[in-house]
Amino acid sequence: MKNNMLLRLAGWLFNGYGALFFIFLYLPIFLIALYSFNANPVNMMIWQGFSIDWYLSVFGMSNNLSDSALYIDSTDQVLHALKNSLIIALITTAISTVVGTATALALMRYRFRLRGFYRFLMYMPMMMPDIVLGIALLIFFVNVGIPLGRVSIILGHCTFLCSYVFLIVSARLAGMDTRLEEASADLGAGRWVTFRRITLPILSPGILGGALLAFIISMDDLVITYFISGVDATTLPVQIYGMIRRGIKPEINVIATLLILGSLLIAGAGLYLRNRQEKN
Repeated sequence: MKNNMLLRLAGWLFNGYGALFFIFLYLPIFLIALYSFNANPVNMMIWQGFSIDWYLSVFGMSNNLSDSALYIDSTDQVLHALKNSLIIALITTAISTVVGTATALALMRYRFRLRGFYRFLMYMPMMMPDIVLGIALLIFFVNVGIPLGRVSIILGHCTFLCSYVFLIVSARLAGMDTRLEEASADLGAGRWVTFRRITLPILSPGILGGALLAFIISMDDLVITYFISGVDATTLPVQIYGMIRRGIKPEINVIATLLILGSLLIAGAGLYLRNRQEKN
């Protein structure tokens, strides 16, 4: 009897801890979505009424008080920063996915000198503090003569995002049955045909996961981007960081909510494609 009571108490405590953990994790996100409908143009933390004007303003369908003298930054600046973030994230994701996947295949399939050291170098950007990597990239770009802008941000993001893709694809390769490739070669298929019809479909969940992770990290990066971004290449995290000291525009909550919805859609699409491939 006593043991049953202890088990019930432990179950209640565990469930309560789990509930508090998820509330702590997701309540700030819920508040961002809630206050994106706040009509107060001055203080977003004081509820003044329900309004969709900020959503209309973000999509260019309405002009409101947020572009008046209350704020130094205009909505156009925020949208321009969002555009920069999307362009940089898409290009960086494409480059990092190709380079990270190719590197994982090379290190897994071929034996050469300093192979272990090269693998260690691929892990270094993930372990290095962001501020150290940001300063190192800034010094490198200035000395080489690469102007700070979109190109420098893309190159800087690729230096560490390739490592994330490499890690995920390598984990997928470790569990891959190489006998399928050997059987394809025995049946007369060339290396390219084997890669396209055997290797790539098996690795596609890992490649997709690495690409999604690279896109999200690129969109979210602040510290490294802060050091290597130019005047005309401000990304959304850098723009928001600068606006915090001058007053946060109500549209920030709207853009944050839309980014959250976009991330959920991307994650949902990735899970759907992965489950579909596993079933096939």
